[in-house]
Amino acid sequence: MLPQFKKRYLIPVLASGIFFIGTSFKDDFFEIAKQIEIFTTLFKTVNQNYVDEVNPSELMDKAIKSMLADLDPYTNYFNEQDVVKFKINNTGEYTGIGAMITRKDDRVIIKEPYKNYPADKAGLKAGDAIIQIGDVLLADFKEDASQLLKGAKNTKIEIKYIRQGKTLTTQLILDEVEIKAVPFFGKIDDKTGYIVLSTFNRKTTTETKDALEKLKADGAERIILDLRGNGGGLLNEAVNVCNLFVPKGEIIVTTKSKNEKYNVTYKTTREPNDLEIPLAILVDGKSASASEIVAGALQDLDRAVIVGSRSFGKGLVQRPIDMTYGTQVKVTISRYFTPSGRCIQALDYWHKDKDGKATRTDASKYTAFKTKKGRTVYDGGGIQPDIELAETKLSTIAEVLQKNDGVFNYVTYYYFKNPTLGDKIPTLTDADFNDFKSFLKREKFSFDTETELALKNTLEKAKKEKIDESIITEYNQLLAALQKSEESLLDKNQKEIKKLMLDEIIKRYQYKEGLYQFYTKNNFEIGKAKEILANTSEYTKILQ
Repeated sequence: MLPQFKKRYLIPVLASGIFFIGTSFKDDFFEIAKQIEIFTTLFKTVNQNYVDEVNPSELMDKAIKSMLADLDPYTNYFNEQDVVKFKINNTGEYTGIGAMITRKDDRVIIKEPYKNYPADKAGLKAGDAIIQIGDVLLADFKEDASQLLKGAKNTKIEIKYIRQGKTLTTQLILDEVEIKAVPFFGKIDDKTGYIVLSTFNRKTTTETKDALEKLKADGAERIILDLRGNGGGLLNEAVNVCNLFVPKGEIIVTTKSKNEKYNVTYKTTREPNDLEIPLAILVDGKSASASEIVAGALQDLDRAVIVGSRSFGKGLVQRPIDMTYGTQVKVTISRYFTPSGRCIQALDYWHKDKDGKATRTDASKYTAFKTKKGRTVYDGGGIQPDIELAETKLSTIAEVLQKNDGVFNYVTYYYFKNPTLGDKIPTLTDADFNDFKSFLKREKFSFDTETELALKNTLEKAKKEKIDESIITEYNQLLAALQKSEESLLDKNQKEIKKLMLDEIIKRYQYKEGLYQFYTKNNFEIGKAKEILANTSEYTKILQ
């Protein structure tokens, strides 16, 4: 591992050297060969002559990823270890501990143990912080710690973890883990079926079709398909899901590129499951890519009513390409267009602002398109629902509480304070909310809003310029005013924050399945979709 000062000077040189390879593909073959030769010579020269030992593999890995980061966030290089994780996302199967985890400093945090999988069977709970895996102390291990939790089926792994300040140990026995594309389906009333579609992997169409047929056999006469939080996946699975509801031979999506071979029109190829059943699709700001293909196509074909908030707006298509030594590159090869001809890409990565950030498509420049029956829809900013619900949009303070684990950490504290809650659904009171605010203060929770970060950065710069003493009084006054404003925002958005807290609490006691079950009777968006489907004249009017 290179010391920090070496990274600061070496990596920019290599990254800029490689950058010419990426941009020069527009030029002739000689220019490409020339730049590759320059970089090869540079890489050898640095490795042979640098004052200290360097790690060629690590250096190259970072250099390649730095180059690709300048294009868009979806064009990625995968080393051999990355390729394994990428395949898991596509197949939905792997051998491991069965939990959502995240790395935080020198710990691996259990975010969500999956019911009846190894982590759950070993007694691990959300919020547990793993500090040692086998003989490896994570404080000394700077690489991808998740690889230490994978291996052959029945492999036994001893771990040490911290729970509520106490250090504990347990043994994990690795097993096959299946990530379900449809983690839940059921009826929300006598005639309405509900299907949660959480990802688009190779099992998505099969699981969706199975859920649809079982619900219909149980008396469902209308369907709600929940794509909220679904970040996408395999394009062909999105086409096949649409095919369940539209005729064979219908155009679902078209991809366009400067490269002729990536200009493809994707049509449905099978007989549909049901052309008539009323259909509502739920989307939100985290519905992206393949989710937007499904929502956009069924909206353009006037086959479903879209309900919720505007989707993410990812209209770019990637393809993994195998390279030497078991590596891969996932390249953005084209843009996709819905049946009406619109591209819903929201961010422009090719025209960045002065800070190097992608610019958002100006709403005033959206182009109007027509659905099959002549309804007006727009491009450029994700899928705009037919029924847009303001209640589904998170406030800035709520987003911060989720992003920075304010709600997650409080619920961890709440769970161990209330171990016997079980299947009961609590009613969160004003006292509970005040306890939540006290917890944030006690833990010195940082909201890290743009304003707060800008203020802290100002003080850091002042310290470097040795003028911080002259402004510290004003700084503390501003910080206190900002913190008071943040507390006011907490109170203003209490109802929304309580909902996030309750969702997380239900998951702790009843897993994700319990949360979906709760949603069927208590979720506002589902209730609105059910209401629209039950009103035949309103449903028909929206699609006309």
